[in-house]
Amino acid sequence: MARFQPALLGGLFIGVLSALPVIGFANCCCLWVITGGMLAVYLEQQNTPKPIETSAAALSGLIAGAVGGLISSVAGALTLRLTGGVQQDAIEQALGNIPNMPPETMDMIRGFATGPSLALVMVAITVPLYAVFGMLGALLGVAFFRKKATPDGMVGPTA
Repeated sequence: MARFQPALLGGLFIGVLSALPVIGFANCCCLWVITGGMLAVYLEQQNTPKPIETSAAALSGLIAGAVGGLISSVAGALTLRLTGGVQQDAIEQALGNIPNMPPETMDMIRGFATGPSLALVMVAITVPLYAVFGMLGALLGVAFFRKKATPDGMVGPTA
């Protein structure tokens, strides 16, 4: 469990900041996901005396992104569940502006936008997307936080 602790903390960082209402808007360009991947590498590098391997960093970022995506999706689904009336009103207003839409299609859209299938779609999109961007952030973190090794095998000071 200690091996995955930095990745889990990075994922918690990603999930919490992505789920917050106002702060989550900064995640439109995956800012929190990339930063969470970098955080996972930073924490993992602090726990090891040797330079972190690129493959270990990529795995940490992948796990951090997946955990963050899961937390963010669950929080988003709960938020939609709590504000279902507001969402339903917005859907009704949007559907009312579309002329000549068959009633069956309107019912299908209403059912999809308010049912559990929306939460599943959120998870299916968010988790893989966050995992990839978390891994990219981790690879960026390797460039910033990897300890430098000297020729004699000892670890030198970081630049």
